[in-house]
Amino acid sequence: MARATRSDNWGFPRWGSYGASREATTVRLCDRHGCTEKGDCPAPKSPNSPERWYFCQEHAGEYNRGWNYFEGLTAEEAAEREADETRTANGYTQSKHNAWAGPGDGSRSRDEMRALDLFELEPDATFDQVRVAWRKMAKENHPDRRPGDAEAAKRFQAIQAAYDVLRVAEEERTWKPPA
Repeated sequence: MARATRSDNWGFPRWGSYGASREATTVRLCDRHGCTEKGDCPAPKSPNSPERWYFCQEHAGEYNRGWNYFEGLTAEEAAEREADETRTANGYTQSKHNAWAGPGDGSRSRDEMRALDLFELEPDATFDQVRVAWRKMAKENHPDRRPGDAEAAKRFQAIQAAYDVLRVAEEERTWKPPA
């Protein structure tokens, strides 16, 4: 008697996986209305919630761009949470002695990025470009050039603080141990 169906799981190696069947696999669709792509990227429905949306890669990126991790928290609570998570994540930060990457690739701190914004420079600006922008802005806002202008004095102090942040970061980046 011949069998009614043939199996493709004969010999070695097995062509199918163990326990394989011919039934259709269940695929979860993206939770975005109208999307028919596979939803394999989980995203939280709200901060600190175990419930998840499942999006396709495109819609997960769209969702993450608008995500506010600190939504619903006061400024003090947000600062405390950020400090707690920074403290516990320090083991995962890049080691200073392994830092091989240059500026503009995520190696600049938040303070450095704010300072570059103040000088209206790109994230990958060189320190020479920073120095030129600093001199120009410092000359324009110096208290000797604008006596009695309180706003110019505040801007000058901010420019000096931003330059100090970038100068110290550059010194740390280029420091080499003595031979």
